[in-house]
Amino acid sequence: MDKGGFLMVVKQSKVEVTDRIVGKLKDGYMELYLDNERIGKLELPQSGSLKIQLDPSFEVDGQKIYKQIDTVENPNIKYTDCDDEAGWC
Repeated sequence: MDKGGFLMVVKQSKVEVTDRIVGKLKDGYMELYLDNERIGKLELPQSGSLKIQLDPSFEVDGQKIYKQIDTVENPNIKYTDCDDEAGWC
């Protein structure tokens, strides 16, 4: 998006949210929540390994859970405290 001669770039980043995840035990699985929003579930098998299912914007990497977020960057910006309408930087 070009706004006033500046190029804006949307970049996908990930933020670690492991310590903010809460689990609520249900019948045979645990529902996973981030800030009261259901993000997936963890199946509790009778035997074998655990199986985790998360919404597409979340991922597990090692022992941590990450949320994918979109951020806006302006690679050409030189000043951060400018008021173009008032004419000062």
